Amino acid sequence: MTEFSQTVEVEVGTSSGISPDATVIWMHGLGADGHDFEPIVSALDLPPRLAVRFVFPHAPVRPVTINNGMSMRAWYDIFSLGGGREDEAGLRATQQHIDSLIVRERARGIAADRIVLAGFSQGGAVALMTALRFPERLAGVMALSTYLPLAEKLAAERQLMNADLPVFMAHGREDEVISIDRATSSRDALMALGYPVEWVSYAMGHAVCPQEVADIGAWLGRVLS
Repeated sequence: MTEFSQTVEVEVGTSSGISPDATVIWMHGLGADGHDFEPIVSALDLPPRLAVRFVFPHAPVRPVTINNGMSMRAWYDIFSLGGGREDEAGLRATQQHIDSLIVRERARGIAADRIVLAGFSQGGAVALMTALRFPERLAGVMALSTYLPLAEKLAAERQLMNADLPVFMAHGREDEVISIDRATSSRDALMALGYPVEWVSYAMGHAVCPQEVADIGAWLGRVLS
């Protein structure tokens, strides 16, 4: 088993012996691990009729340039804050890994259109990158406190099967790591390509707040209903 394939899993709506019929694959932020968003599941207040498996993968450990080369869990390298040159090789390698997690869920009996990709910060960037390029129709993509990576290549690489994929973007207006301007530029780029983006901003920094958790739960309830 590779490091990437080791995941934390939480199931809801399955207490009566019902098998999950939907999956949310949720990627953590830089330096965290798959346990980071595990506690949020119980707070989402999903409709009891939904049987959902939440899969939280661990990013591999790698050196990160902006942290003086210190090794930590990261989906890809970051050369500088605020934009600039991107780690395209790292992004594409991680895209392939997340593709493999989708394929694994398909093998476990979950239809592609019952799979949501989600992520926070770095994790949200790779969720967007992967979902919009995946060749089978997915249920949606959730991008929290993040941005659109390799944005200039999306128009040529996106899959028409997911050309109108529901997108939920949420961001803190006081985000000190990924500015709200960078996030809104990403939102506008997606909308210019025709994606139905649901956008919400909050009075917070690079974090998650209780209202956001409620909004996430409501959005998941809609796309998985």
